[in-house]
Amino acid sequence: MDSRVVVVGGGVIGSSIAYFLRASDPSVSVTVIERDPTYARSSSALSAASIRQQFSTPLSIQMSLYGIEFLRSIGERLEIDGAKPSIDLHEGGYLFLATPAGLGTLRENHALQQRLGANISLLDREALQTRFPWLNTDDLAAGAYGESGEGWFDGYGLVQALRKKAQALGARYVAAEVSAMRRTGRRVTEVIASNGESYPCDVVVDAAGAWSRTVAAMVGIDIPVFARRRSIFNVSSPAQLAHCPLLIDPSGVYFRPEGRSFICGTSPSADNDPDDLPLDEVDHALFDDVIWPALAHRVPQFEALRVQNSWSGYYEYNVFDQNAIIGHHPDVDNCIFANGFSGHGLQQGPATGRGISELILHGRYTTLDLSSLGFARVLENRPIVEKNVV
Repeated sequence: MDSRVVVVGGGVIGSSIAYFLRASDPSVSVTVIERDPTYARSSSALSAASIRQQFSTPLSIQMSLYGIEFLRSIGERLEIDGAKPSIDLHEGGYLFLATPAGLGTLRENHALQQRLGANISLLDREALQTRFPWLNTDDLAAGAYGESGEGWFDGYGLVQALRKKAQALGARYVAAEVSAMRRTGRRVTEVIASNGESYPCDVVVDAAGAWSRTVAAMVGIDIPVFARRRSIFNVSSPAQLAHCPLLIDPSGVYFRPEGRSFICGTSPSADNDPDDLPLDEVDHALFDDVIWPALAHRVPQFEALRVQNSWSGYYEYNVFDQNAIIGHHPDVDNCIFANGFSGHGLQQGPATGRGISELILHGRYTTLDLSSLGFARVLENRPIVEKNVV
């Protein structure tokens, strides 16, 4: 059993790993190196902070089923001296909508989700109109709605709760940027930080999110993960939408309630999605040209909208197949990767933290087997095809 673990990145993935390691084995030394302890540019803090089971691959569904179990019990799990954190979990459900062209895929995904225990209802057009009378269903065939286990929460609150609990359990957090790693043969022996300190390690974990590619390169590994900017818009509207879920339109545009307003967004087209765009800019043209027309079509009450606020965050985007890369690389014995979540990091963080702690402590996964997300599929060109990409 390796005893000195250095985790690069203290967002939801890194802090989840630190928490599970210290909770499972207090003898393990855990150091988390996080360059921005304010998390001002962290994907964990800037995302739409939601969780769903409506995926098309079994492992993603199972990871999020554990994720919702973890989030529901966060007060007890991450309690410190009687103080229980709250992340304002709201199980408002996801609503995936399908036109006739997408009906077959929706049904196929729903059957898999049901088989694995997710509480998802398949609603025909009439049922959609009954449940959500504010919805324009003219061009729809059906929708899949999460009756429970899906919704949204305070992502920044989750990161802080994990971090504080990991620290209370003895994990050390260092505010610095990793500048280099010393590798001897097949092992990383030291992590060197910008503060001039060197951290010897038995295991190093790359959990650097949108910056993971730079960290991987320090040990000679090329990882297909890039920083892709996503803009989120907070809009006000006089619309009164009873029982409003997080809605995924067939166009790819999404929206959900946020207090008395709504937040919304979409991914840019593949030919207009470059790497490393500045986070201090927002793609207002995407809102004007794509998001607003789609919202006004799907919800006629959204004809009257006003943008109140907007911001951008990074997806740590796995260009290979938009799924996480979790586990060892065959060329480095003691470096573990947890990268490329492509927008699913917050909801898959608890399962990832648990799994990587098992890998470090036992040399294998002992609960949910995450091995299919390993590097082998990338090296052997075996992409995992996810049909429900948002």
